[in-house]
Amino acid sequence: MAEVSILIGGKAGFGIDKSGTILSFIVNSLGYNVYTYRDYPSIIRGGHTFSIIRAARERISSHRSAVDYILALNQDAVALHKDRIKESSVIIYDADNVKCDGVCPVKNAVGIFVSGILKEEAAPEIMRNTCIIGAFSGVAGIEWSIVERVLRKEISRDIEINIRVARRGYDKVKALTAIAPVNNRTLPLITGSEAMGLGFLKAGLDTYIAYPMTPASPLLHFLAAEAENFSVKVIHPESEIAVMLMALGFSYCGESVAVGTSGGGFCLMTEGLSLSGMADLPVVIVLGQRPGPSTGLPTYTSQTELNFALNAGQGEFARFVTAPTDAEDSYYWAAVSLNISKRFRIPSILLTDKTICEGLFNFDIDSIKEIRPETPPASVFPPNKGTVIKVNSYEHDEYGITTEDPAETVRMQDKRLLKMKSLAEELEKYETVKCRGKNNSDTAILCWGSNGPVCEDVASSLNLKVVSPAVLSPFPLNAFKAALKGVKNIISVENNATGQLRSLVNSYGIKVDQEILKYDGRPFSVDELEGLVKSKLSA
Repeated sequence: MAEVSILIGGKAGFGIDKSGTILSFIVNSLGYNVYTYRDYPSIIRGGHTFSIIRAARERISSHRSAVDYILALNQDAVALHKDRIKESSVIIYDADNVKCDGVCPVKNAVGIFVSGILKEEAAPEIMRNTCIIGAFSGVAGIEWSIVERVLRKEISRDIEINIRVARRGYDKVKALTAIAPVNNRTLPLITGSEAMGLGFLKAGLDTYIAYPMTPASPLLHFLAAEAENFSVKVIHPESEIAVMLMALGFSYCGESVAVGTSGGGFCLMTEGLSLSGMADLPVVIVLGQRPGPSTGLPTYTSQTELNFALNAGQGEFARFVTAPTDAEDSYYWAAVSLNISKRFRIPSILLTDKTICEGLFNFDIDSIKEIRPETPPASVFPPNKGTVIKVNSYEHDEYGITTEDPAETVRMQDKRLLKMKSLAEELEKYETVKCRGKNNSDTAILCWGSNGPVCEDVASSLNLKVVSPAVLSPFPLNAFKAALKGVKNIISVENNATGQLRSLVNSYGIKVDQEILKYDGRPFSVDELEGLVKSKLSA
């Protein structure tokens, strides 16, 4: 089997997310590369939540719409996903809560009466998930020893009851298909948030400060859990205003500091962002995008904050803006952002979204270029004996003394903006623009951030080129033009309604010929985007 996709769905609050993670580790244990997409509403209980686990022999970081297995814990898991079902799909369902006879449009539908099993094992209702996972493993011909090993690693409470319930589900079915093991190096599975956190730690993070806001919250949770192991301070203040000002205080004291938020929280941080630019106080801001305006769709995904990140804050000052595409990218650019901020004493903004923050990826640290923490001169910071460093939000001279002199004002403004020129020169050492796919194709898919992997999958299928700028400020124009050499047709792909990257490249005189925009809060799937690109090619 070259690849397989599994959907597990049920009511929010019933452990669907954890079940998706367990299924991911089970198929990963068979040697497959895995990407897991999570979809859930902004409510604690009720509504419909599901995860799609895609496993393949090759490295992947995107999901497909069509699935090979549906694990249905309620009726919605069948009714809402009929368009994902193929003729060969298998539905495994909780027969106490799902009616499948005459409803499920497949030949292979396997019902398990879960309530009786739970009653006999004196197990709580939430273990219905464990029973269905066991049944799936049996249907898919997966060895029980693999299932038990993953369950024991991933479940921390009532493990013996969970094992018994899963085994009962496993024994109730017979193998209908076979997800056979493959001979691949098994890479660890981590979320994009965990990858970012590890990148920050690698680059010498001292302090992380955040007020919880989806989709940046998992990064706060991860670093809080690891804070003691790495001697890192993780702080949760009362608001995003406090987050930013506290971060600048730590920065003034010479610490490497990062903060995390989403669009609404970033609104509150913008005055502090300008203070960072005026006072030469380095800070990294993780900006987790989600659909807006206002609260929008808080648990879904988008690419709506590019313009905001590029232009936020009053006045004109240097900033570094980057947008990673997957787990390895998140690790790398988190570390680079921390180093760049410290070296040039500017704010950095790491643009990400739910697709990356909460997606589950294989992670190959050996593929990432070595990064070492930036070490500035010892005399720069106030804690050092005998130093006096003045920090001023008002216009000031090079010694930090307030000034309104016109000539001094121009000199200091030029000094702040000169950082962008120096930064642009420094960035020539980095891969600021990714080129993937068929290099000599005259048609290129233009994308940024989390759309990189799905565009690469489509480009591979259609023999197209993918051009994806990783750095968005200062914009790497020379590298971008070099990447487009020989390209006659540019198709931009974005998760927003206005084509923000298209507008950005157009401001540099580069014309986008066609665009594909999706702004319903859901990321592109491979098969969906492939159909849309084909329609553009034939237009």
